[in-house]
Amino acid sequence: MSSDIDFVEYVVGQIQEAGVVRYRKMFGDYAVYADEKVVALICDNQVFVKPTDAGKAYIGEAEMVPAYEGGKPWFLISDKVDDEEWLTELVRLTASVLPLPKPKKKKMKINRG
Repeated sequence: MSSDIDFVEYVVGQIQEAGVVRYRKMFGDYAVYADEKVVALICDNQVFVKPTDAGKAYIGEAEMVPAYEGGKPWFLISDKVDDEEWLTELVRLTASVLPLPKPKKKKMKINRG
């Protein structure tokens, strides 16, 4: 089961103040980026935030489950999705401690002429 785009846009709207926020469809569900860092996954209309020490300190006791079968455990955010201020701060803290993604290598064109 994939996520409903209305739910994805709602969640992204909740965290707009956490930086430059966008989402991308991946494998039928969605990755959420803040400042070009993957900070959350939305799978089956559930929000999973990437685990960090900063996030754990902010959340306190957190339920950790894989967002998809075979995946690593992430923080499952179920009862705070509607709390814009709380969710924004969690995403901001998470993004602040994650490294920027490595630049993608450009593919070399092979001239076969």
